[in-house]
Amino acid sequence: MSIDELSGQETADLKEWLTPILDAVGAEIVVSDDADAFKTVSNDTGCQQQVCKSHVQRNTDALVDTLITAIQERPDNSLSGIGITDEQAISDITQLQAIIHSRRVEDIDKLESLYLRYAKAVPPKKGAKHSIAYRMRNLFLDRWNLWTRLTFYRTWKDKDGNRILDGTNNGCERAIGWWIKERYRTIRGYKKARNAIGMSRLIAHAGNQLSYGLHLSSLLG
Repeated sequence: MSIDELSGQETADLKEWLTPILDAVGAEIVVSDDADAFKTVSNDTGCQQQVCKSHVQRNTDALVDTLITAIQERPDNSLSGIGITDEQAISDITQLQAIIHSRRVEDIDKLESLYLRYAKAVPPKKGAKHSIAYRMRNLFLDRWNLWTRLTFYRTWKDKDGNRILDGTNNGCERAIGWWIKERYRTIRGYKKARNAIGMSRLIAHAGNQLSYGLHLSSLLG
């Protein structure tokens, strides 16, 4: 495990930090969120990449909701400009959401078709906002390009022929939740440093009991 503070999400900084770790453990696969820097580092280091399906699903759901609201309440005529009705656009964006939730490898062809339908959307002029059609174009294109990384866990097998990836980086997320977020939520508001430190130590002690099949919330209840 390596816990470091990086100056930002610049690809060069991330590569400098991550490459020695990948070499040290002989990593073949990087499991990460959808940050573009991780994709570049994976390519540059020759690693395969699994993009966390939970992150992409949540982000897609939020974008779909935003776009449907924009289509219904703030139309800008960009869809009609490429021959697409509001009803068709809502159907397409809803289809994308379903595809992201099911993550069937063969649906890459559907993503390509969705992108091509919006490929002629006009990019904004300098300083102007992206139109609804152009935002949808970019979303379809991004998910189409992302697909092999998002569904990698469906096809990859270890040397024994087992599929052991679950498609998420939730191992990291759970550790952050148990050891960082839960400590913060519990100890915030303490006026004395000694009391905050004491509660933090108590949570650490309780967390050590997780190996016995207990959940941290029950230990703190």
